[in-house]
Amino acid sequence: MDSHPFPVARIGIIGGGQLGRMMVAAAQRLGCACVVLDPTPGSPAGQVSGHQIVGDYHDPARLRELVEATDVTTFDIEDIDTETLIELEREGHPIRPSPGILAVIQDKLSQKRMLRAAGLPTSDFVALAEDPARTCADFGYPLVQKARRGGYDGRGVAILTGPEDWGRYLPVPSYVERFVAAKKEIAVLVARGLDGDTRCYPVVETRFRPGENILDLLLAPADITAATSARAREIAVATVEALSGVGVFGVEMFLTDRGDILVNEVAPRTHNSGHYTIEASLTDQFEQHLRAVIGLPLGATDSLSPAAMINLLGSPDHSGRPVVRGLAAALAIPGVSVHIYGKAATKPFRKMGHVTVLDTSLAAAQAKAERVRSLLTITGEDHP
Repeated sequence: MDSHPFPVARIGIIGGGQLGRMMVAAAQRLGCACVVLDPTPGSPAGQVSGHQIVGDYHDPARLRELVEATDVTTFDIEDIDTETLIELEREGHPIRPSPGILAVIQDKLSQKRMLRAAGLPTSDFVALAEDPARTCADFGYPLVQKARRGGYDGRGVAILTGPEDWGRYLPVPSYVERFVAAKKEIAVLVARGLDGDTRCYPVVETRFRPGENILDLLLAPADITAATSARAREIAVATVEALSGVGVFGVEMFLTDRGDILVNEVAPRTHNSGHYTIEASLTDQFEQHLRAVIGLPLGATDSLSPAAMINLLGSPDHSGRPVVRGLAAALAIPGVSVHIYGKAATKPFRKMGHVTVLDTSLAAAQAKAERVRSLLTITGEDHP
């Protein structure tokens, strides 16, 4: 019987950042209510949900409070106490994606081993143990060192081209993988429902800011051949199916000069590479994720328009209360949609918002996005 008392579902969201904020907006459209867990009072997601539990993601008592107060729990962040969540799942509380999947993905070495065990294409890698310098020399340069835990948006990653770069070595539990000279970096969003139904979004190209390694520009769809697109989507679906995941997953990949596709990393949550879907897709990634985790049918993933997206990062050497400059000029450009995340303070290169631009051609959308980048900035009140 297709009957739902209001609210349709009470959804717990671990993490109150921008992903949670956009998820709450989608939940409200579907008639759902949300409770957010985040350590920062008045978090971006807490502002719009109306109900926030102030607590740490590793606090067993606060995690239990959230899970027991809601019908289903999900997350917008990966640095969470999975042991407590696994215990709660065993008690019968729906947590999606499964905390067991999160535990594998949290440890990037375990994630790489999972990819390899599933027969998915990925770069060669080796764990670092007692003698990391010798291990790196034996493995061969250039290489990429990655922290096993906690790294994101360029943190926890060091590129070493030779022994002379040893000063960049990260003194944390880590592994090294082969440096891939990618022709393009691409990403695919995959949604998988409780019934195993799987939907795939178009392949997008992701361009990163040099130095900080933060997504700077996204182009949807990626300018690649139909055969390459089909292969990337096939690999992305196989990745999520290997995990038996439920929800939306972001699968990041490298496209090499030879045309090979290698899985780089998997995010078991909505993803920065899917923000453009709010304006450009029949079903945006946030509604799709909620449909999956509460057991509703998945929506169509067709694109409505070519799109370009840029992240709005906190300006270098600026901090304090955010000051948005150039908003009117940016919004005067047809096809521009601005999203400000509601963070109370800015700091250098912090994600403060994003802009999506729609146009009839990808080139036109990209040109407008580059223009917006020159107009719209976020500085701090303490730096005039």
